[in-house]
Amino acid sequence: MLFWLGAGAFALTILISVSLHELGHMITGKRFGMKVTKYFVGFGPTIFSFTRGETEYGLKLIPLGGFCKIVGMTPQDDDVAPEDQHRAMWRFPVWKRTVVMAAGSIAHFLLALTGAWAMAWSIGLPNIDLPQNAEQQRAAPAMIYVADCIRTSLSDTATDCVPGQGSAAAAPAKAAGLQTGDVITKVGATAVTNYGQLTDAIRATPAGPTPFEYVRAGQTGTATVDLVSAERRPLDDPNGAISQVSVAGVSWETDQPTVIEYNPLTAIPAAGQFNWYLVENSFKAMARIPEKVPALWNSITGDVRDPETPISVVGASRIGGEAIEKGVPEVFWQVFISLNVFIGIFNLLPLLPVDGGHIAIAWFEAARSWLYKRFRRPDPGRVDYYKLMPVTYAVILIGGAFTLLTVTADIINPISIFK
Repeated sequence: MLFWLGAGAFALTILISVSLHELGHMITGKRFGMKVTKYFVGFGPTIFSFTRGETEYGLKLIPLGGFCKIVGMTPQDDDVAPEDQHRAMWRFPVWKRTVVMAAGSIAHFLLALTGAWAMAWSIGLPNIDLPQNAEQQRAAPAMIYVADCIRTSLSDTATDCVPGQGSAAAAPAKAAGLQTGDVITKVGATAVTNYGQLTDAIRATPAGPTPFEYVRAGQTGTATVDLVSAERRPLDDPNGAISQVSVAGVSWETDQPTVIEYNPLTAIPAAGQFNWYLVENSFKAMARIPEKVPALWNSITGDVRDPETPISVVGASRIGGEAIEKGVPEVFWQVFISLNVFIGIFNLLPLLPVDGGHIAIAWFEAARSWLYKRFRRPDPGRVDYYKLMPVTYAVILIGGAFTLLTVTADIINPISIFK
């Protein structure tokens, strides 16, 4: 029950954020004197609506977004009444059109900032100075967490790891006396300076008694770890071929706090820093989308789901539901904040039909008119949106296919952060 309540609550927060996106367009448009005729939450058949002034407000049946109708967004719009021609959006100065079109993304950014600020002083923000993925962990110091139990077979999917049951065995590092927080400096004859070198050295060392040199509380020591052979996939490929490698039963650990709490005042700069961190990583994630498409497809056809593949609103809602079910609301809000940052950036991309495409065209028209004026040539006028329709349809088709792919993957083989 808690899972479904959490998933429903997350979906509702996304619907509210999208509604505020459209509200941003409407408020700024009205402030500048543009005519806004419709503001609806949802799509499809209308459940109810009412009119205030010149705008119809309402709720539609399918809660998958919303829309705001501003008269005359393009010169090709043919639904502008003669008395509204002077209020057509395309006739307004380029800076006003930019503000109106960017207001939706600004709403997402403000939601993300507000959410991060509230999270910072209530439950704390993630320590962004710590490694956030496997690649960053490999470059971190070789400080270890020592497990109690390991599995030697990947086909062993029992819920609990109990030595002696199935392929489970006592962790060699634990039996050798290594402790969580130890920093490993040498495996056999191989010196290690980071966690990546540590895991590579362990896997490359034949199974059997192996000396581990470590530093604990400033003191050096040596422990003999009886490495065992186990089935594992490549560290950099969760879908790679299974092979037999040596394992010790250790994972990466840190002595720094994973969550930092702030007071309401210090939470202000912390929220800004956290959101800027999300902005940088959103651009990195967008750049990696093409290379992640094959992994998404393979996850549908039976491969292990790469946890770094993109997720849809369906996948995000599932994670939100799991977070509430497991009693970790901070994960719920982290995903919500991250998703708002991502949506805000995506909507500013210079591609039609998203808002950034309209902004790019407005500034292209302004730059072209300025250039023609400098060369004493007649103003070429406005861009013909009809000529851009093939590109627009291509973007819609690609975006729709990608959305369908991520939704399907999130249903058939969803990412779970609590496995």
